[in-house]
Amino acid sequence: MSLPIKRYRKAVNKFIVFTLFLSLIKLNIPQAANAESVDQEVLDFVETIFVSKNKAVLEKDLELIDTLYATDTKYGQWAYEYEERKVKYINNWAEKQGIKFVDIIPKIVVRSSKKNGTEKCYFNILCNTEYKYVYEDKPDEVNSSRIGTYHSMTLTNRDGQWIITKEWYTDPFADSLSLENIKAQDIKEYIAAQPGRDMSEINERRKNAAAYAMQYCGAATAPEYGFKYNKKYRDFNPEGGDCANFASQILSEGGKFKKNGTWNYDKGSATGPWVNADKFTSYMINSGRASIIAKGSYEKVYKASYKLLPGDFVAYEKKGDITHISTVTGADSKGYSLVTCHNTDRNNVPWDLGWSDKKIKFWLVRVHY
Repeated sequence: MSLPIKRYRKAVNKFIVFTLFLSLIKLNIPQAANAESVDQEVLDFVETIFVSKNKAVLEKDLELIDTLYATDTKYGQWAYEYEERKVKYINNWAEKQGIKFVDIIPKIVVRSSKKNGTEKCYFNILCNTEYKYVYEDKPDEVNSSRIGTYHSMTLTNRDGQWIITKEWYTDPFADSLSLENIKAQDIKEYIAAQPGRDMSEINERRKNAAAYAMQYCGAATAPEYGFKYNKKYRDFNPEGGDCANFASQILSEGGKFKKNGTWNYDKGSATGPWVNADKFTSYMINSGRASIIAKGSYEKVYKASYKLLPGDFVAYEKKGDITHISTVTGADSKGYSLVTCHNTDRNNVPWDLGWSDKKIKFWLVRVHY
């Protein structure tokens, strides 16, 4: 089935605009060693996809992405609707935070690709996205966060134009539904009144914990670290998640906490408190290695979050179970705590970005170095 004429022309025009845009900024998509050769035209369109998604966030313009998806198919429509919700969420969060995103920069690595004649292309893509933002009263102080995602994508050629017919990825905003039920204006005013925080005097163990986290946060690392986990450790993502495993590594490798019979990793095997988010949190608190600063809804704990230091952690509770752990690695220009983690990979990201559902409870935890 071909695209309606009006929509087809719109897609062609936008594709031309973005091709010119890409040529100006000279983005390149490196391919992993095992990637099959695909036409440059298709690679250009893959770039167009990721640049368009980010421009849709910056410009709050969903028309920049609606022609990228085959919305007349079930999977294409689902993929588009998900992007639509994400654009709205990120901008709602920015309003709550009192910030403006000034740039969103994707770095793409094609991990594998496959062509099926001239009609379909299949991609496995790593996307390292840098989000740059400023606070309204500090426009010259640019803050930077990175989020890494892995995408499985099917492109189909329709009447000489490529279009997304299927896309899947573990999205960092999947647990965020809305911000309508919080007192956004009160929160915005409180955040705006906060000064920056000087972290230079924290102890070396905390500094080393943060440095380890940012080096091994996978798809979210700075490019010079190669988007990789520490190969010394098993990746538990295929078995349900790697966040607690990574938090344990941060404390052991960076923070120099000693392993023991309860909290341990050895030759690919891990105890429950090492690899399970709920058990990790219980162990750290009950062992005396950590203590609770605050816990509860976002509105209840956001003021206490300014007490967090690099090397502390945030635990995220859903339906009575702690399902995720992020380690604090810094603070932005307003002193707002930033976290780094696996599942989806994050690097110095505001601690509540992607976790704004009112049903989620936050545990802010001080680690005793």
